[in-house]
Amino acid sequence: MGQLIEKFRVEKISAPEKLQLAFKIRHTVFVNEQGVPANEEMDAFENSSEHFLAFDDEGKAIGTARWRKTEAGCKLERFAVLREYRKNGIGGLLVEAVKNDIQLHDPKAKMYLHAQVTAIDFYEKYGFIKSGDSFDECGIWHYKMWCHT
Repeated sequence: MGQLIEKFRVEKISAPEKLQLAFKIRHTVFVNEQGVPANEEMDAFENSSEHFLAFDDEGKAIGTARWRKTEAGCKLERFAVLREYRKNGIGGLLVEAVKNDIQLHDPKAKMYLHAQVTAIDFYEKYGFIKSGDSFDECGIWHYKMWCHT
């Protein structure tokens, strides 16, 4: 897995055309694959969030994530990797990039996310611990997870 990670890079989005690439990835993963309604996948927080893209070694956008400030802290959201690129460490690169960016903005920020039940083990590897009961979000069961690292 370590060799494969070297083929990928993550960058913070600063150009509108790259944000459109992130939206396309999210639509593919959440709407097309997981059945999330398109009107729920996009939300009122797009302009107030910090967005990221993962690229392969040929410059193709293959994954995305975002974070935003909330009353509870900083919420990591919208982690999506195109199916053919999963299990190569890209999700982890996105988590680390987002966490690092949050810490640059606010070193004491409380970080949390809503993890799909199938992704609990993945997020635990990056210091997140589930909290409370599971809940339905867009027809998919989730747990709230807080970062403790």
